[in-house]
Amino acid sequence: MNTFVVLVEDHPGVLTRVSGLIRRRGFNIDSITVGHTETAGVSRMTIAVEADEFGARRIEANLYKLLEVLRVDNVTRQPSIFRELAILKVKTTPETRAQIFQLAPIYRARIIDVSTESLVIEITGNQDKVQSLIDVLEPYGILEIARTGRLAMLRGTGTAILAATATTVMGFAAFMVADNGGLRGIGELAVIGISIAAITAILVLPALAAISARRR
Repeated sequence: MNTFVVLVEDHPGVLTRVSGLIRRRGFNIDSITVGHTETAGVSRMTIAVEADEFGARRIEANLYKLLEVLRVDNVTRQPSIFRELAILKVKTTPETRAQIFQLAPIYRARIIDVSTESLVIEITGNQDKVQSLIDVLEPYGILEIARTGRLAMLRGTGTAILAATATTVMGFAAFMVADNGGLRGIGELAVIGISIAAITAILVLPALAAISARRR
């Protein structure tokens, strides 16, 4: 499973174009979440897709074809926080109500609604934690489930973001080869050359500057 964080312009139809592009490339979207960001006019998408490493790079490069896409980060193998929110409506009886009340704190879940025949439970955590609670509550009778899908955010700043930028640049080079069946001309060679130069500028030059500053 690969997780992409995509920043896009907040325009009508952007979600359809992004999901349609991934679908046309033959990849299945496991979950997709969209919301506003700290910047006005910019939305954040978190997309979980079943793809191998090469397929993930191809998706990343193709997303940049869309004019509304501002940035794409594949955070799958980077230090990241992954969370999912789920709301579960569970059938209860006088005999099972106390048992469910005791189960909820074990998963750090909250009871947010109580009726004579059901409870509504809210849980936040990674996908395994959410699925584990669902499996435990299944014998009691789950009446309804609402899940947000995966949310992701890089931990801290610096190294993880630089690595994401390098992955993006290399994704362009991989895409030029993959989509065209090989290198076909000086233009594509130039793209790869620019990609390598960009990675050098992003990753190598700051490190050399830091070493020089220590020597002084």
